[in-house]
Amino acid sequence: MLKELALWYLLLRCSNLLSQVIIMNTKNLITIVLFFFFATGLMAQHSAVGTWITKDDETGEEKSYVEIYESNGQYFGKVTQLLLKDPSTVCKECKGAKKDQLVTGMVIIEGMKDKGKYLSGGTILDPTNGKTYKCKITAEENNTLKVRGYIGIEALGRNQVWRRKI
Repeated sequence: MLKELALWYLLLRCSNLLSQVIIMNTKNLITIVLFFFFATGLMAQHSAVGTWITKDDETGEEKSYVEIYESNGQYFGKVTQLLLKDPSTVCKECKGAKKDQLVTGMVIIEGMKDKGKYLSGGTILDPTNGKTYKCKITAEENNTLKVRGYIGIEALGRNQVWRRKI
């Protein structure tokens, strides 16, 4: 009888230890999964990040490459290459620090914030006329980006569709 009680005690003790190990491993697994879930969420960038091909509104010809990037929680876009004009083209109509600066390398999209499905809250500069507009950028299907520049309210503006450079 004493041997049976000892055996039952050992079995109970082993099953207790086993259940504690399973609970600890489950907690560790949950912790690891949550860590990777949040870490990848924090590192995720908006789908607008990348290099885009802009088109001339009038001719439909490819005009330039613009790289959209994230810096300190805001999104910016700079012209990396002009396709229709001489690379030494400067922004004659721009005001302030951008006046007479090379368009290639110029940051034309500034201060955009990620609003989930789109970027907004910043501005876009049109280097051909030197005017700055409020901006909203929406990533669409088929590697396209809808870029809307407007004055005042969004309804008073125009769209451009940019295509991702692959």
